[in-house]
Amino acid sequence: MANSSNFVDAMRKAGKQDLVGPNVVANALPYVGGGLILTAIGTYGGLGVISSNPGLFMPTFWVALVAEIALFFVVRGVAEKANNAIALPLLTVYSLLSGYTLTGLIFLALHSAAGLNGIFMAALGCGVTFIAARSIGSNLSDTDGMALMRTVRIGMIALIVVLVAQLGLSLFGFGTPTFLEVAISAAGVFIFAGAAVVDFYVLPRAYRDEQYLSAALSMYLTYINLFIFLLRLIIILSGGSRD
Repeated sequence: MANSSNFVDAMRKAGKQDLVGPNVVANALPYVGGGLILTAIGTYGGLGVISSNPGLFMPTFWVALVAEIALFFVVRGVAEKANNAIALPLLTVYSLLSGYTLTGLIFLALHSAAGLNGIFMAALGCGVTFIAARSIGSNLSDTDGMALMRTVRIGMIALIVVLVAQLGLSLFGFGTPTFLEVAISAAGVFIFAGAAVVDFYVLPRAYRDEQYLSAALSMYLTYINLFIFLLRLIIILSGGSRD
């Protein structure tokens, strides 16, 4: 799962103040779209590495993953200070690295029964979620917004605990049963769909208008994680790998 701590931090801030950035979401949206395009470019580059030099992919994957995690904290810190001239190129590199680290999942999808159609379906699901979330989240009352925000935050923490446990068990050779994989992926879809709704309530209360890159990073992480869990679910339900 992509780093979601920026979203959790935004929820924490939103619980302490009223509307501070009424235009921050509108300002952020072009950068969210640009980040997603750069992520697709990074993934395309990763697929090219797998195709031309498979032995090189895993070493570069781990380098990219470590760099992505480290860069996330740098980008978040700079963006929260509204130092956008520095934050923007850093966010560009972060998006490319994020795409490269997604290559494995995309490669798995392409070699499963899901195929390219499954990837398009996951992307379409993110688009539909955005349209619905914008309509619902922008009109949430304070009572409903705070309640949904707390629910999503609890669900996200629980999901992280489950994923860490799953990773730990896999290191000791314990595979995850299919029904549990479906449950985890479905839970991830619901949690990040809820997070997409909460974004439109939280971000104007967490960031000022000039902090639009912080808001863009939060929204970017929401949709990247939603895409990951949607695609995981599609791969599993399609029957998994053909190889």
